[in-house]
Amino acid sequence: MTGLTLKNVTKSFKEGDSTVDALKNVSLTVEPGDFIAIIGPSGSGKSTLLSIAGALLQPSTGKVLVNGTNIGEMKETELSSFRLTDIGFILQTANLIPYLNVLDQLLLVRRMKGKVAPKDMEFARTLLNDLGLGQKLGKFPNELSGGERQRVAIARAFVNNSNIILADEPTASLDSNRAFEVVKQIRKEVKDRNKAAIMVTHDERMLEFCDKIYRMEDGVLTLEA
Repeated sequence: MTGLTLKNVTKSFKEGDSTVDALKNVSLTVEPGDFIAIIGPSGSGKSTLLSIAGALLQPSTGKVLVNGTNIGEMKETELSSFRLTDIGFILQTANLIPYLNVLDQLLLVRRMKGKVAPKDMEFARTLLNDLGLGQKLGKFPNELSGGERQRVAIARAFVNNSNIILADEPTASLDSNRAFEVVKQIRKEVKDRNKAAIMVTHDERMLEFCDKIYRMEDGVLTLEA
């Protein structure tokens, strides 16, 4: 089994004397090459689902499988390595390091995994070229537009060749033109590199680029018709 699978996942939180179910028996499968969207109101459980899929939170009940491996059975040290190597995160803001140039933003991620080999440098350059940043390798974040910074963040998410890509409101800080550009680039990389990807978004204009659309309401996930 490849890709990402959530099986009957429930996540409960304590609020005072009561218990709140942020996720209620959620099941979802995302196969390699799938780019799916999750929409729904604030507080409906979307970010909780993404955090569990990315091994940042553990479910109260249920299983999360990545390429057939139950990540709930991993030790914390294994989870840290897993998050670095198997999950690529794209967040609302690029969160680039101000004193690193574009190429070094990606190489830092590689260094966290181990020694940077020539093939790693080549792959980082290829990713940046594919995202239209080939002329920006030596530029620093303050020398880039908002759309360019977010494209660097996309490249960073893919640089470890992670199996799973999780995007949390990746267009929230962008204008319409840049938002369309960024989502098209995410889709292209997902398809070209055969990754399983989930995008949480409030911007329903971006849904045309997704293969499936799910709606989250009060912790319940349903497939849109």
